[in-house]
Amino acid sequence: MAQDFRRFTNNNTGTSAATVFTANSYDAIIGISLSNVSASEITASAYINDGTNDIYLIKDAPIPVGSSLQVIDGGAKVVVQNADVLYVVSNTASSLDSIVSVVDAIST
Repeated sequence: MAQDFRRFTNNNTGTSAATVFTANSYDAIIGISLSNVSASEITASAYINDGTNDIYLIKDAPIPVGSSLQVIDGGAKVVVQNADVLYVVSNTASSLDSIVSVVDAIST
């Protein structure tokens, strides 16, 4: 069975959490990159809400000016299920770009 790879982006995220991806089945997040697009260091968080709980993948991580942070890369994967939501947030207005790579529908 062929796999469907998807990417989701969000740019200029600030101090309000932004939805980057909502699972529509059992999906696998295979990459998350967070980039500082501001003129000063920021801290960033990425978390999944499962409908009840916020589960942090990274919390208040510093990202220097002009840098990015690979939250998930290489062999790591995070399995999410239908209606799980991935959020990102920064401590600074309009400062964070994010890109997420997902394998859609890994099982039925």
